[in-house]
Parts: sequence; structure tokens; C-alpha cells
Amino acid sequence: MQRGLSLILFVLLLPAITRSQTTVSIPAYTAYAVPPEQSTEEDESKMFSVKDGLHNWTDDKQQVHFYFKIRNTGMLNLFLKLRTNIRVGNLTASIAGKNFTVKVPESSEFKLVKIGSLDIKDTGFYNLVLYQTMENKVFNKKALLSSSFPVIADIRSLELSGPAAKKIHFNAKQRRNSASVHLLYPLPDSVKVVSFYNEITIPEGADVLHSYYMACGFARGYFGIQVNSATERRVIFSVWDAGNEAVDRKKVADENKVQLIAKGEDVFADDFGNEGTGGHSHWVYNWKAGDTYKFLVAAVTDTASNTTTYTGYFFLPELQKWKLIAAFKAPKDGKPLRKLYSFVENFWGANGQLNRKAYFGNQWIRKESGEWKELTTSTFSYDATGKAGDRIDYGGGAEGNKFYLWNGGFKNANAQFKDSFTRTANGERPLIDLYKNADSLAEAGKENEIILTEIKEGKFDTTGSRNGVYYKILEEGNGDYVTLNDTLVVRYKGQLLNGFVFDQTKEKPAVFPLKRLIKGWQTGLPFCRQGGKIRLIMPSASAYSIRNLGTIPPNSILIFDVEVLEIKKLH
Repeated sequence: MQRGLSLILFVLLLPAITRSQTTVSIPAYTAYAVPPEQSTEEDESKMFSVKDGLHNWTDDKQQVHFYFKIRNTGMLNLFLKLRTNIRVGNLTASIAGKNFTVKVPESSEFKLVKIGSLDIKDTGFYNLVLYQTMENKVFNKKALLSSSFPVIADIRSLELSGPAAKKIHFNAKQRRNSASVHLLYPLPDSVKVVSFYNEITIPEGADVLHSYYMACGFARGYFGIQVNSATERRVIFSVWDAGNEAVDRKKVADENKVQLIAKGEDVFADDFGNEGTGGHSHWVYNWKAGDTYKFLVAAVTDTASNTTTYTGYFFLPELQKWKLIAAFKAPKDGKPLRKLYSFVENFWGANGQLNRKAYFGNQWIRKESGEWKELTTSTFSYDATGKAGDRIDYGGGAEGNKFYLWNGGFKNANAQFKDSFTRTANGERPLIDLYKNADSLAEAGKENEIILTEIKEGKFDTTGSRNGVYYKILEEGNGDYVTLNDTLVVRYKGQLLNGFVFDQTKEKPAVFPLKRLIKGWQTGLPFCRQGGKIRLIMPSASAYSIRNLGTIPPNSILIFDVEVLEIKKLH
């Protein structure tokens, strides 16, 4: 009787013992297809979903990858919940250098099928790869009669058990993107920043699809480079609207919308939504891994209208020239650049398992006073995906005179939230010449055409021109002609082509050494005598080029009416 009672107790306890063993279920919708799957028009995956797990797997050239981090050694038992309506073969499961054959059940219901067991000696990230080879395939008449490609397998989940399954980490969310990682550049609130300069280098092999490497971020926008498709790369500059609308820009009141002020040649500009709303611009440009690219954001504030105009410039190393991307006027702002940062982002999760990396170097700011200051410290952070612990493969740091950020790849993190980094200072501020820019030739042609049209339509009358600057003698003087070495006492009015007056003398005249003025004045004023009046119509190349002065947007044709009151000769 005692022996029978012991046997009953053992049988009753056996299920409890089995249940106490750690079991982990990794949903199949968290896996990755290699090559990546296609998406629907709504940007939904055609192979992975919370409802169906892994489905529509029909391409035998495509592998499926599960990733997880093992924190304990010991035995690990691996199972799959899977099925197929028309069995076309088995699967090979590969992990830690070992291969297992997995029989795919022909069933309308999901079945639990064992892959095999591993004795885990080392903790860390592991990758289970599922694929089908010619040797795995079986002949099935149903497949021949089917009107569509047969499904290799529908998979609900990967099931893990055993001592090594204890405290396993995996991303349980449907969102398969790696965590976005950031460098924040700390500055006191008292520092008034009008320009932010940064450089990016993407290492060979780290320039993967669906990546955004952002150099110059600030409170109202961001500026960087993207890999958008296998055939297209972009330079992108965007500025957020005011207000709280997160999705639909059509719902944003006009007084809260940023306005496009100017854009460079062949730059596309439009709206954006779904991550806040605002003005978006991008230039299709085949940037290359291994090369270093320079970025500059400039801000001009207008406290009277409570606006700030932000302008993005990109340097082309092959031309050794800057290019205007765009300028946006942001309402309800009126503040200089602030909250400066950089980031690396994986913006589409289909290849969120891949490693991305960027080096950021030679950061500088220009203060309102005109002084340049080098930024050599930064603070590490990550997005909600990192904060929630969904993805723990990220990092950053400093190597020599550069910071770096990386995410993805299912590698151990090498940085924690709020870690501080210090790089070696370069000590040489950037030399920035916006006059000889990448679009100069194209812009000169367009502006000359505009000026000639205005003259033809009788809006301007001219006496002559020199080097693209047109002039009209409004009143002959009787003194000496102006020369380049003169200091001039003048009254003047400056306006844009649309008639907007951006500057003019008031009660007192202005005194300028001509050599210190813009090229258009130096070109045109020598046609005027002391006591005379002259009108100058100058293209942007002879004025302020692609610089943004707030009241004078980039690439502005300017008109000046100047009265030369006195010429002070250089002795």
C-alpha cells in the first residue's frame, strides 16, 4: 500500500515539476526575414503580424531569424509551434554552429515540434536561423495543383525551456526597429547659439537600408543623411510646427505652421506628419560610406514676430562647396538654437536586426557674439524602445576626436543612459564660405532671367550693367566718381524684389568704407558721382548669396537706391 501511495504521489508531482521548469515563448512576429519581406501600401509587413505570426513564407531563398539573449548556462530545449496546409518539406534550424532538421506538420492547427537541445556554455546573444534547402523538400501533388506558391511554414512561436531559458531576453513587441540612440551636447541656457556645425562619417558596411544618421538636431528640427532604398539616398532637413498635433498637418492652424522661405536647386520640399508635423525638405544625393560630410544649421531670430528662421547647409566634398538645402520660418519661437543633439535611427523594422553606426566629429557652435566654441562633451541616451528594455543592443562613446553611436546587430550594449563622453579637441574652427556654393551657376542663370524679365516688362529702367549688377543713374552728381578705396557718406533704401523694405537710413546718413560692403555695391557705386543718386539691382551672388539674414532670405535679388552725399578719399 505504501509503495502504491508513493507512485501516485510521484505521478501527481510530475506535472508540477515539469511546469516549474522555465519556459519562454518568443512570438514569431518578432523574427526577421532575410532578405527582408515586402510591405503593404499601409506599410504593414506581408509576413509578420501579431494575429498570424509568421505567414506567407513562400520563398525558399528567404531565411527566418530569431534573436534572443541567454543569461544562464545549461541545457536549452528548442521547439517551434508551426503548421502548413500543403507540406513541401522540412526545415533546417541552425544555432550555435549546430544544425537540426525540423519536420513541418501538414495541419490546419499549430503543432509543437521539437527542434533539439543545446548545452549552453556561454551567455550572450544567440541567433536561430530557419531555412529550407533542396534536400529538405518533399514531393506533394497538392503543391502542383495549387494556384499559388505553397507556404513553407506558418510559425506561431519559438518555445524555449531548460535552465538556460531562465531570464532570457528578447523583444516581445511587434515593433522590430532597433532602439534610436542619441548624443546630447550640453550647453548652459545662457549661451545664445546662432550656428551649429557637425561632421558625420558612416563606416563601410554600416550604411544599411532604412537608416537615418542625424548630425544637427535642435529643439525645432533635425538635419542629416538617410538610406531610403537600395537606389536612393538623401540629405534631409526638417523643422517642426508649433502646437501639439502629432499626425495630420491638415489639422494644424496656419499660425502654427512653419513656412518654407527658400530651398536649394533640385531640393524637394513638402509637409510631414505622423511624428509631429512640420516642413520637410530633402535632396537626393548618393553619399558614400567612409567619406566625411559636413552640416551647418543657422538660426535667425525675430523677437517682434516671435519667429526663428532655421537654414540647413550641406557641404559637398567632391566640389568643396556648400549647398543650401532649405530655410524654414518657425512660428511661436523667437529663440536661438537650443537642445543640440545627434542620433542614429532605424526607421523601418524589417531589417532592425542589422548593425548601424556613425561617427560624429568636430562639433562647433557660433554664439550670438560671433565667437565660435568647440563642443567636446556629450551625453548618451536612447528612445522609448531602449527605455522599455525591448532592445538592449546599443551603444556609443568617444574614439580620439570623434564621438560614435551604434544600434542593432544584437550585440552587448557598451553604454548606459546618461553616460557622459569626452572627445579630443581639434582646436580649429570650421571655415565656412557660402558665396561660392554648389548652386551658384544655376542660381545665377535663374536670377539673371528674372531681372531681364523685370526690365523687359518695364518694372525697372537701367543705364547699364557690370558683372550681373544692373544700375540706373537716378540723378547725376557733380563731384568725383566713387572709387573702391573710398569711405562713403550715404542715404539708402534696400528692398526685395517684391517691394519689401528690409533696411534704410533714418534721420542720419550712414558712413561705410566701400571695401567692407557687399560685392554689388562695390560693382555698381563707381558709376555714381558725389551728389548723385543711383539704383542698383543685384543678383544674390553679388549680395548675400545663400546666407539667411532673416529679413533677407537666401538667394534674394536686392534693389538699393543710394544717394552719395560725400566721398572721403583715402590719404
